[in-house]
Amino acid sequence: MKAREKLVKEGLSTELVDGVSAELLKALHILTRDGDLNADSRRKLKQVSHFLGLLKPALDDVRARHPDPVVVDCGAGKAYLGLLLASWAFAKPARGRVINVESKQELVTTAQKIAKDAGLERVDFVRDAVETAALPERVHLVTALHACDTATDDALFRALCLGADHIAVVPCCQAEVAQQLKGAPESELSPLYEHGLHRRELGSHLTNVLRCLVLEAHGYQVTVTELVGWEHSLKNELILARRVHKAHAPSQKKLDALLKSAGVRPKLVRLLDARAPSQPPPADGAPA
Repeated sequence: MKAREKLVKEGLSTELVDGVSAELLKALHILTRDGDLNADSRRKLKQVSHFLGLLKPALDDVRARHPDPVVVDCGAGKAYLGLLLASWAFAKPARGRVINVESKQELVTTAQKIAKDAGLERVDFVRDAVETAALPERVHLVTALHACDTATDDALFRALCLGADHIAVVPCCQAEVAQQLKGAPESELSPLYEHGLHRRELGSHLTNVLRCLVLEAHGYQVTVTELVGWEHSLKNELILARRVHKAHAPSQKKLDALLKSAGVRPKLVRLLDARAPSQPPPADGAPA
């Protein structure tokens, strides 16, 4: 069976298979050197395929409305997502760019070599932290796949400051709010997180609920769904956001009330609190 047929049989969309070379998939270790699939590559394949499929409506939107759309992948790691997007979404027609932000030089160097060997031209790499990376003034889609703990907050903050049309994040290992709950004032909610395990679970859930409310307060329509089945990853909550208006006062009211009752203030909220009044999020362009 040919590699293409194997990929389609394993659940990768025909459209993606047609748009990405087998050599690139081998370089990303999604295919083995012989063009086969092992257990690890099957897991990667299903995650990547499903994530790209869920991103497709946002990609279709920004490609339809902008002549040169920009995607920023925060905490890109080995740049699986960015390299596949550059090969699949922006090669034909050849327009738009994917910017991969990663702080570790060795990962950037490896990803740059893969991009060069694959002949990918519409992909850039920025070696820096997400919060300080130099990015274009106008960004249309911001992603963060398994950015750990407050790294997801950094990605969301940059997306809000850039006025991104679409945002897609898969949070990972949220620990900050659980620590804040440990020192939160006694309230009627305290029994929910009296035990450490419950505190970690509630802290993780509360973190994402607050993130969604922040996005809604800033004018985004939010959808929360599973990235893949639990058999593939326990960190599989996908938050998709689409900008539809400038701000939403009812969501801000809900956010303020929940922050007060829970007695926490996660990094995303603190970053927004600290943003200079003279630097509001951009409101240019039509809502997504």
